[in-house]
Parts: sequence; C-alpha cells; structure tokens
Amino acid sequence: MRSDQIKKGFERAPHRALLRATGLTEEDFSKPFIAVANSYVDIVPGHVHLQAFGKLIKKAIRDAGGVPFEFNTIAVDDGIAMGHVGMKYSLPSRELIADSVETMIEAHKFDGMVCIPNCDKIVPGMVMGALRANIPTIFISGGAMKAGVLPNGKKADLISVFEGVGAYKAGTLNDKGLKMLERFACPSCGSCSGLFTANSMNCLLEVLGLALPYNGTALAKSKQRNELAAEAGRLILKLVAKDIKPLDLVTRDAVDDVFAVDVAMGGSSNTVLHTLAFCNEAGIDYSLERINEIADKVPHLSKISPSGQWHIEDLHKAGGIPALLKEVSRKGENVLHLDRETVSGKTLRSIVAKAEVKNYEVIRPIENPHSVKGGLAILFGNLAPEGAVVKTAGVSPAMRKHFGPANIFESQEEAQAGILGGKVKAGDVVVIRYEGPKGGPGMQEMLSPTSAIVGMGLGEKVALITDGRFSGGTRGACIGHVSPEAAARGPIAALQNGDIIEIDFDARSLNVQLSDSEIQSRLAVLPPFEQKIQSKWLQRYAHFVTSAHTGAVLDSK
Repeated sequence: MRSDQIKKGFERAPHRALLRATGLTEEDFSKPFIAVANSYVDIVPGHVHLQAFGKLIKKAIRDAGGVPFEFNTIAVDDGIAMGHVGMKYSLPSRELIADSVETMIEAHKFDGMVCIPNCDKIVPGMVMGALRANIPTIFISGGAMKAGVLPNGKKADLISVFEGVGAYKAGTLNDKGLKMLERFACPSCGSCSGLFTANSMNCLLEVLGLALPYNGTALAKSKQRNELAAEAGRLILKLVAKDIKPLDLVTRDAVDDVFAVDVAMGGSSNTVLHTLAFCNEAGIDYSLERINEIADKVPHLSKISPSGQWHIEDLHKAGGIPALLKEVSRKGENVLHLDRETVSGKTLRSIVAKAEVKNYEVIRPIENPHSVKGGLAILFGNLAPEGAVVKTAGVSPAMRKHFGPANIFESQEEAQAGILGGKVKAGDVVVIRYEGPKGGPGMQEMLSPTSAIVGMGLGEKVALITDGRFSGGTRGACIGHVSPEAAARGPIAALQNGDIIEIDFDARSLNVQLSDSEIQSRLAVLPPFEQKIQSKWLQRYAHFVTSAHTGAVLDSK
C-alpha cells in the first residue's frame, strides 16, 4: 500500500507512535489509509451540514475495512463575498484548495481519498488537487438546497433576492416585498437551488466519472443523499483495490461528454473556466473552439433557474443527470462516449440504460429542444481574439443580436453604482473591464450588476461584456471571460465610451466597429497597468495567473 511509506518497517516506529496518538490500533496498520477531504465551514449554507455528513462517510469507510482520516479545506461563499472586495478572493481560493489537497495527500501518503465539496470553487479546487495527487478518489457532494416558497406559493431562490435589489431600486418592489424574498428564498442548507455554478459542477462530476449517479441533484440531508454518502465510503475501498485513479477517468472523451451535458442543461459559464483548469492538470490540450463544435451537435434540453422556472429538485424528480444523458445519447453514437468507466464501477452506458426521463417539460426530448444548439457558446472577434463565454441558455430571443454604444466602467463597484444610479440606458452595451484574472485580480463574479440590470427592467434592452466572470445565477445577454483581458492589453482596454459594439450570438461573434490599426494605436498610448491591490496573496496570484481562455490557472514558471 502507498501508506506503507509511513507505517511499515522498523524505521517507521516514530511515525506509528504518532499515528497511535490519533487513536489507531495495531490492526489499523494493515488497512488502507483513506483521506476524507471535507470542506465543512459554518458560514457557507452549502457546507454548514458537512461535518455531520462527513461522519457518515467515515463510518462507511471504517465498516468497509479502511481507516478514515478527515481534514478540512477552506470554502468561500460567493453570495456573501459578492459586491465587495471579498469576491476578489473567490477564484483564487480554488488554487489554495487544490494546493491544500495535494499537500495533505503527499505529506501523509494516503491510499485513497473521498472528497466532500459542494459550492462553487471548492468542487474544481478539489478536482485539481485530486488530479495532481492521482490516487483513487471519489467525490460525494453535500447536496442541493430546496427552492424557497413565498407565502403566495411562488418559488424563489437566491437570484430572486439579487434581482429584487434592482427591482427595489427601480421602485417596482417595496420594503416588505424585498424582506419577504430575503426571508424565504434560501430555506435550508445545501448549494443554492438553481443551476448555478455549484450545482452545475456537482452535476458534471457525474459525467466526468468522479462521482456517483444523482450526486448533482439529490437534495442536501435527504435519505438518498445519505445513501450516496455511505455508498461512496464503501466504494473507495474497491477503487483502491483496483487502483483506479482520477487520471484514468478524466480523459479528452470525458471532457467532451462534460461539455455535451453542460450545453444540454445550459450550465454556468464558470464550468468552462473550471473544466479547462482540469484539462491543464490532466495534460489535455483542449481548445475553446471544440466547445462550439459540441454545442452544434447537442441541443439545449433543460432550462433550470436562472434560465427557467425549474430548480434542481425538479431536475432530480425528472430523472437527474442520468436521464439527461439518456436524452442526449439519442442524438447518436458519435455524441457521447458511453463505454467510459466511472467510480461507480459502471460505464455511462449501463447508467443510461437504467435511466428514465420522468418529466419532458423539465428535460425536453431532442425533437423539441429549447434551441437546436446547446446553451453555452464561445464568441470570437476583434474584441475577443482568444474567446469569450456566454450562457446562451439565459439569453432572450430579443437579444440574440445587439448593436449598441459602449458604456464603460473600470470596475464592478463603479458599474454597480452606475447601474443603480441610472447611468445605463436601453440599448447600451455595458463594459466592465480590469476585472480579469490579473486585473481584478481574481476575476470577480458580476452577479450584482447583472441582477441589478434585470431587476431594473433592462434585461432585454442592455448587453454586458466583461473580462471578469459571472455567477451561474446570471441571465441575460452577459458575456464574460473576454480574452485577452484589459490588464494584459487586450482589445477591451482600447474601448472608449460610445464605440459601437456588435454582438451576434448565432454567429458567435463579438466585435467593435474599429479597425485593427485604431485598436492598436489606442492600446499603444495607454499607461502601463498598475495593480493597486495590497493583499500579498492576491499580488502573488496576479503575478502567476494565466488568461481565462486557459482556465485562469497559475503558471509557476
């Protein structure tokens, strides 16, 4: 066993002495050592229940013949960090989590690992760490939150509250209405109830092969969620025995399937950023153009909040990700790689064979999709030579093409003040720049300004582009990850107020009505970019972070 490096032989007597101090018995030294990477913290509703959840998994590991050792990672709640300097720490926390997982696994030579993530950056951070360590690993997330129910019976979620702020500012929602949203929108623990980044990533873990079926949709603290936890604890010992590792499962074919399901369900645009980071860790060269090729083949079949009226609980009742996979597979054998192995011990084909679509309103048949092309797209043009990402699932038909003057803000905070202050008019293209990986630094999510735009009644009249990124809760004509970013002197830095920007989602293009020579001459006279952040961690992050089109990973060279 890998753990023999810390427990076998006379020279490891000191190590065993320390291990005995943790409660190990003589019999434990002959068993596999299993790490339990838990992201329990008190301030994140998606994680507040994970301490008790971890105990279920540790018991199952112990009962199956392993020795569990739990450790914790940090977790940032994007909703609580939103709209202030705290959001600059959100994406960088992904790297800290990956580093922490790698550190713990390598320092203590575990034989296998069970990862317990739930919310946004924690899922990809743990996956990146698992790919680096490359020991047998299974993921079991904490589960989704129920949708809120208002006194009038209408469902609500976190995005209802963010958009309520804009409606309050516009005068269409009063104090009582906003307080009601605040009180009822988030009724329980779990990852927020729509198809935001957390639930998008937890669903895609199933497709990637690192998690069990229904990992992405079974609700937090439900009987099925607890059963999945126990099963994960048992299965990790089988994975160790068979020596099935993350790099055996995370292949180019697996990534293709991830994006096929992603565009079918219209997941968060952050999934592109994180999956590209997985590819970096796995040594897979994956181009953004490939995502468009997949979206051309796979239709958009499901509209979960914020794109539609349904929530994760509805997707689960409709058959979950296995049912969505089954419907996508009807496009033909060249769409999915169904014979791939997963941590469940079953292939995708066998999982799909037992699946059933139970509600064709939640998961539409391929003959009647929401759109014939998938719900994510990569835009290119003279404003985004290296690409930009949009969740087309959340774009209304009225905004499929938009031409308008640039209304420029140099930060998210400036934009939020400008939007709420009435500086944005119908027809504008709001530009928020210097919020990219280096420029922010940390690529802040723009949920506050996008929600304000929708709440103020401008959702179908205004487009927004940024070198930052969006929450999975964003909807509307919102284009993020514009690369190269402004801090790297991408074309977005050359824009001036009033420049006419052309957006065509069907053609997947993003352009400004300027010649290449004019763009270059404007860039040439810009002063050098200076990072103003005082944080030593964020300064270090900004120094090493790469472009969004490569996953915003850190380059140690």
